Amino acid sequence: MAGQQFQYDDSGNTFFYFLTSFVGLIVIPATYYLWPRDQNAEQLRLKSLRRVHGRCLWYRLRLMKSQQSIVPTLKKGALLFGWFVFLLLAYKVSKLDREYQEYNPYEVLNLDPGASLSEIKKQYRVLSLKFHPDKGGDEATFMRIAKAYAALTNEQSRQNWEQYGNPDGPGATSFGIALPAWIVDQKNSMLVLLVYGLAFMVILPVVVGTWWYRSIKYSGDQILINTTQLFMHFMYKTPNMNMKRLAMVLTAAFEFDPRSNKDATIRPTDNIEVPQLIRELGNINVKKKEPPFCYPYSLKARVLVLAHLARMDVSEELEEDQRFVVRKSPALLQEMVNVGCQLTMMANSRGGFHAPRLVTIENCMKLTQMIVQGLQESKSPLLQLPHFEEEHLRYCVSKKYKVRSLQDLVSLKDSDRRSMLRFLGDEKYDEVLSVLGSFPHITMDTKLQVLDDEDSNNITAGSIVTVTVTLTRKRMAVSISLRFVALQRVHSALFSICVQQGDASKAKTKVWQNKNKAAKKTAKSKKKKLTKKKVTPVPAKTKQANGNVAGNVPATAAVVKEEEEEASDKGSESDEGEANKDSPSERDEDSDKQSDTEVDEMAGDDEEEWEALQQSIQRRERALLETKSKVTHPVYSLYFPEEKHEWWWLYIADRRDQTLVSMPYHVCTLKDTEEVELKFPAPSKTGNYQYSVILRSDSYLGLDQIKPLKLEVHEAKAMPDNHPQWDIPDTEEEDEEQEDSDGIEESEDDDEDND
Repeated sequence: MAGQQFQYDDSGNTFFYFLTSFVGLIVIPATYYLWPRDQNAEQLRLKSLRRVHGRCLWYRLRLMKSQQSIVPTLKKGALLFGWFVFLLLAYKVSKLDREYQEYNPYEVLNLDPGASLSEIKKQYRVLSLKFHPDKGGDEATFMRIAKAYAALTNEQSRQNWEQYGNPDGPGATSFGIALPAWIVDQKNSMLVLLVYGLAFMVILPVVVGTWWYRSIKYSGDQILINTTQLFMHFMYKTPNMNMKRLAMVLTAAFEFDPRSNKDATIRPTDNIEVPQLIRELGNINVKKKEPPFCYPYSLKARVLVLAHLARMDVSEELEEDQRFVVRKSPALLQEMVNVGCQLTMMANSRGGFHAPRLVTIENCMKLTQMIVQGLQESKSPLLQLPHFEEEHLRYCVSKKYKVRSLQDLVSLKDSDRRSMLRFLGDEKYDEVLSVLGSFPHITMDTKLQVLDDEDSNNITAGSIVTVTVTLTRKRMAVSISLRFVALQRVHSALFSICVQQGDASKAKTKVWQNKNKAAKKTAKSKKKKLTKKKVTPVPAKTKQANGNVAGNVPATAAVVKEEEEEASDKGSESDEGEANKDSPSERDEDSDKQSDTEVDEMAGDDEEEWEALQQSIQRRERALLETKSKVTHPVYSLYFPEEKHEWWWLYIADRRDQTLVSMPYHVCTLKDTEEVELKFPAPSKTGNYQYSVILRSDSYLGLDQIKPLKLEVHEAKAMPDNHPQWDIPDTEEEDEEQEDSDGIEESEDDDEDND
């Protein structure tokens, strides 16, 4: 058996193959993942958003960043350089000579394949005279010539060459190591060991340790663990937290401490600018000595957040710090909501302490809306729109229009809306309408059931109730058009009714009467007509319109009496016929048919329930396996420094007891339609309960929705002692015993035969 031979690459050819493969494995995936995406597509997207979001802070910052950023250019340059190195190595490899070539003795002797024996000997003599060492020739060349001559003239050498490709027979298998020989050279051993030790004993442990030390400080949502513990401490300490206290806890997060986060900064100019802002803001609990609220980083963050909510101008240096604080705040408030839910679940399962109140968790959600829109709690939601200022609100809240919310503004007629917003020019008015039309309009449908139960609509004490909420998102412009169409239909219907009833009610409305009184009048007239049309029982003696007594009463009474007698005769005859027809066997057949139809109906209901259950299971599996993008719709926010997408909180609450019934579900994938399942245990006591399904936005003020949810809890069914599936007839037991005895006898017979 041939041996094996390992050798290092002295020529360096094998090393180039290794280096080319290594560079290719890095460059090709890096190009796929790191090559900057089409900048034109991003520019087109921003251009399409310009009409609505052109005044937003995040939009202007994104345009400046796309113009000033050189990161895409550096990425392209690095990747192109990698491809240049890869192609250069590939060209170098293509020019390398092949180390292994098939041995051909005819080529060594410079003969054509198939030469005769005499020609071989003649050529050998000529080459021997030329390359023989005694004649001054090359010894290595002469050895190759002698080996080729032997391969063509010696029978054994010829067989070895034909079979193994070598006149000497099978040789050792050679494996080349793709490393230059100088790496294992004794002269360079210390240098190689030093490089290996530095790479694997110093650099690699430092990199892994740094990554691990940084990663253990953060949770899965990239929030510092210390911040989560801080939130849990204060929410446990203060279950009922107002908005001012909540802002203090938020700004005490360790993300704003330069010792825990390198992105946070404390500037020397803060000692001058921060006190000035404090004087402008007023009372913000500066003298509170409770740590960490009294620390400089917490005080600075609190001042910057309150200045953002008040829409105050700050210096350029503080503006950069303010953007950092505002950008971090929504994620921190979401962590506070999560902490509140955890404490609520712990209080429900263990007890022993008070869970955070519902108002605390809802204040977290509301503060998120306020920070995204840059508005204080007491301000009007209309200030989310462009070109709206405080002095303009007096036109909206006047007695004529009474517009206090976005929905009120949407419900106005176009003429009234334009008259109310007369302080805006045509361009600004069109911009306000386009922005208002981009706001979301959510419709919420709920379905209450108990899954995996025989009667899914019957809610028993302690059962797991599932509320399936279907959210449908439309633009508010669509809702405006739909509402306009609906109003047109209502007006046309009322107009047709008035035309039909115009002859009957010719009363003219006076000038001083308004539309509401006219509507009330028509409604009253309709009610009177409906009451007049009701059928009253006819008395024995009735007066006609001319005042005379109706004289046909006896005749009608006689006719009615005759008809009753005929009906009784027919009824007796039919009863006798049915009595003759309905024999006992036929009655049994009818009862069997009725039972069969009932069984078929029950089977159909069971099949429908089974199909519905299977569909819900498949829908859940698809939801688990499918990863939806969290990019939904960009939020219109004038003062938020980062592009944000519409997300929502959906939960069930008991507003009377101020408690959470189901944990808030963060809906992050609502583009058009989304289906969410909220589960909670039914109360342990029977009765009627009034809950609320609440949908809250994390970006807009005034778009929250509350839908009542009535829950009727019944007593749980008693567990059956003897289930029908365990009732085995005596005949089946006897058959099983007989089969067992037969099996034992057969086994005994087999044993005797074997003996």
